[in-house]
Amino acid sequence: MANHGRVAFETLGCKLNFSESSALLRGLSEAGYAKVAMDDRPDVVVVNTCSVTDHADAKCRNIVRRAKAANPDSFVAVIGCYAQLKPKEIARIEGVDLVLGAQEKFNLAGHLESQRIRKSGGCIETVVERGEIREVRAFHPAVSSGDRTRSFLKVQDGCDYFCAFCTIPLARGRSRSADISTTLVEARKAAEAGAREMVLTGVNIGDFGKGRGQTFLELCRALEEDERLASVERYRISSIEPNLLDGPLIDFVADSQKFQPHFHIPLQSGSDVVLSAMRRRYRTDLYRDRLAHITERMPEAGIGIDVIVGFPAETEAEFSRTREFLLESPASYLHVFTYSERPNTTALRIQGKVPMPERKLRNKILTQISIKKQWAHAERFEGAVRPVLLESDVDDAGRRSGYTPEYVRVAVDGSAKFAPGTVVQTVLGGFSGGRVQGTLCTD
Repeated sequence: MANHGRVAFETLGCKLNFSESSALLRGLSEAGYAKVAMDDRPDVVVVNTCSVTDHADAKCRNIVRRAKAANPDSFVAVIGCYAQLKPKEIARIEGVDLVLGAQEKFNLAGHLESQRIRKSGGCIETVVERGEIREVRAFHPAVSSGDRTRSFLKVQDGCDYFCAFCTIPLARGRSRSADISTTLVEARKAAEAGAREMVLTGVNIGDFGKGRGQTFLELCRALEEDERLASVERYRISSIEPNLLDGPLIDFVADSQKFQPHFHIPLQSGSDVVLSAMRRRYRTDLYRDRLAHITERMPEAGIGIDVIVGFPAETEAEFSRTREFLLESPASYLHVFTYSERPNTTALRIQGKVPMPERKLRNKILTQISIKKQWAHAERFEGAVRPVLLESDVDDAGRRSGYTPEYVRVAVDGSAKFAPGTVVQTVLGGFSGGRVQGTLCTD
């Protein structure tokens, strides 16, 4: 096998990006590349970008500068959502050699080989390989590896919803997935690599099996029942749309031995007026019903909620409705996003732009609510004994951290002697510094 040099990956954004980066890196390793850190003078740097987070251009430029500082002769390839949306903009960044779109990135090794040869021949022009997103139909499975504790399993890609604020359908295309049997093959790869917890991820995972006559619930059942996945102790469902989180799925999780009592459910606004303007496919009554069903079946479940502040048409009154909705909810934490204008989204046509200082103030208000919710969720378990799945890092006090089934982060005293991926029974103490202090159970 040819030695193509050393490659470093820099990944921005969501769990889906991380699972794809891991899969692409495995492909490069098979092609003869050696994985290194950015500071180890890589010959190739791959930047997997995101379009959801703010300042994508600045973040990409910063990584390219770091790459060139580490090795001025490095070959820099930029892939991912931002590369699909703004290829020409990325191509103008000094130091970028190759830009690959949503479909093209899955032939990363082939593109690197041909374009590095081209560059060695004296060509200095940045090459852009990017097709039209409406032509993207293939689903490329991916699963993160290298962490014996947790793996991210990509089960779905793309989205058909076209919410007013979102560029994801423009960056990733239509909703698509593999079938259940193919997805199980990918899951088994992670299990064979030692993963003890698997997070099911995608753009709109509740859409799994669309057009195939299969459902996300059927996939979850298959994962739990597969004998070749017996070593996987935990599954978590990543962000899932409330209209697709139906009663049978909630009941399945409640009765499951492996799927954890933890949900992350986008709300985006507690105002029906704003939800309508956002073109969301539910209203607050449905969302309340979903929360009530969860808390009825799993009273201690961890519940994360996404919310956007400062969307056009979010008046002070509508924001107050969101704030009150969240205060009354059983949420255990919030992910608060400040609305920012995205090219080619229908939100740009909505009247009632909220000034940026007001958007930031609203973010601050909801962030404070999130802190209080996280604290209250953790306090429910003080004095209880809970299983904690230990992770890799050891802090200065000799403790590993990990999560309970309900997604409470715990730093466990005396846990450094255990290997990552070990489940330890832990007495939970007080909450500080964003995590609970825990003590190994001696009984």
